[in-house]
Amino acid sequence: MARICAITGKRPHQGSRIHRKGQAKRRGGIGMHVTKVVKRTFRPNVQRVRVRLASGQVKRMWVCAKAIKAGKIQKA
Repeated sequence: MARICAITGKRPHQGSRIHRKGQAKRRGGIGMHVTKVVKRTFRPNVQRVRVRLASGQVKRMWVCAKAIKAGKIQKA
C-alpha cells in the first residue's frame, strides 16, 4: 500500500533517529555524545474511508486523519 493521502497528498518522509550515550552535564556528567544516527520514516496516519464525491458517487480512498478532522471530505 502506498501511504499517500488522496486529499492532501501527504506521503512518508525520511528522517533520522539519534542514539546518544553518556550522562547529561546538569546531572554531573561530561555531556551526551552521539554514537549512531539511524534512518527512519515518518508515516502519515492514513485510513481507508468511504467518501461521497461532488458528483454524488461513493468511493473508497486513503485519507489522512488530519483531512478527516478538518472536514475536507464528506463521509458516506
